[in-house]
Amino acid sequence: MQLLECPIRNYAWGSRTSLAELRGLPAPADHPEAELWMGAHPADSAWLREDGGRVSLVDAIAHDPAATLGSRVRAEHGDQLPFLLKVLAAEEPLSLQAHPSREQARDGFARENRAGIPLDAPHRNYKDENHKPELLVALTPFRALAGFRDPAKTVDVLKHLSGPIMKHYCDMLAEQPDSGGLRALFTTWITLPHRPLRALLDDLTDGCVRYLREDAHGPFRPVAKMLLELAEYYPGDAGVLTASLLNYAELEPGEGLYLAAGSLHAYLHGMGVEVMANSDNVLRGGMTPKHVDVAELLRVLDFSPTDALPVGVYNASPGGTAEFIYDTPAPEFQLSRIELDATGLHHSVSIGVIDAGPQILVCTHGGVTARCEGEEIEVPQGAALWVPACDREVILHAGSARSQVFRAVVRA
Repeated sequence: MQLLECPIRNYAWGSRTSLAELRGLPAPADHPEAELWMGAHPADSAWLREDGGRVSLVDAIAHDPAATLGSRVRAEHGDQLPFLLKVLAAEEPLSLQAHPSREQARDGFARENRAGIPLDAPHRNYKDENHKPELLVALTPFRALAGFRDPAKTVDVLKHLSGPIMKHYCDMLAEQPDSGGLRALFTTWITLPHRPLRALLDDLTDGCVRYLREDAHGPFRPVAKMLLELAEYYPGDAGVLTASLLNYAELEPGEGLYLAAGSLHAYLHGMGVEVMANSDNVLRGGMTPKHVDVAELLRVLDFSPTDALPVGVYNASPGGTAEFIYDTPAPEFQLSRIELDATGLHHSVSIGVIDAGPQILVCTHGGVTARCEGEEIEVPQGAALWVPACDREVILHAGSARSQVFRAVVRA
């Protein structure tokens, strides 16, 4: 096991305080800090210290995949770490986006390769052949858009938050309140010319303002405030319209949101731990200056209505432990939250699961001590620990009255 040196990704939507404060560094930082990457992604690998120098985790795994990944993970996923772990800090809303299925990714990657589009081209959609299911667990109160709302509920929302111009589109969805109706309305909105788009956005925002003014306790106040916030950040953007079709979720710390292939979503504000399949494939649908490919987005989107409910969490063993596992179907990863207390019952926990494969742990509160075969490493808040498959028994000990660690492994 070794501490990881993890890169920070600087994007305009990031926070200048959240990741700095998590790592105990001066805040505000000089630039917005959006993501802390902990993994072996070729675009920005974490690093290990070795013999006075350092080696990327990508190269360390390639040098000895048997020891680092283990036989089970290699047999199921090949010689690459199948997941990427991040801490994400959103001060401003991210783009509306969706990720392809594995089949769609393979097809799109091959198609763009045949077309000769460079991997680093700004208009390239597919950077690899993999899908990208992901799980976000809130560290702070976290706001997000996730998946298409039930059409009947959306008709009710639009009736309360819009004016005369929106009525035509509201009637369209009311006449076909299913995934086909959602597709037709979404396609119409995202392809509107500038002038009618501007008029429709003004109609929606005026309706939101009127609703907030006239109904002090109305059920749609959170959605109205959210849409006005997005309209301020992204004036004239069709993504603000399509946001009105999506579930609006407010997560409390510890709650998780799982996003499968084809789910249109956007993270709006907050800090969380995110784990995903090791891919960089993103199809954007608005609220961004980056490339938006409407045809390709429509190819991958799933318009089936869904609920943005927090994922289930269960104890790691029937007797009750300090580890709580987030239940998702993704084969590439399993994320759990470990809660330790140096003064209480759960002051230590073993994470030495037989054939667990490689693990990455990030300490999000307090600090812990990791012990393995006589070796001891202090893992302070904001630090990440790499545990290769060959390390069979690792025990975490709490360093404070409340120590919190998130643990990413390959799902068995």
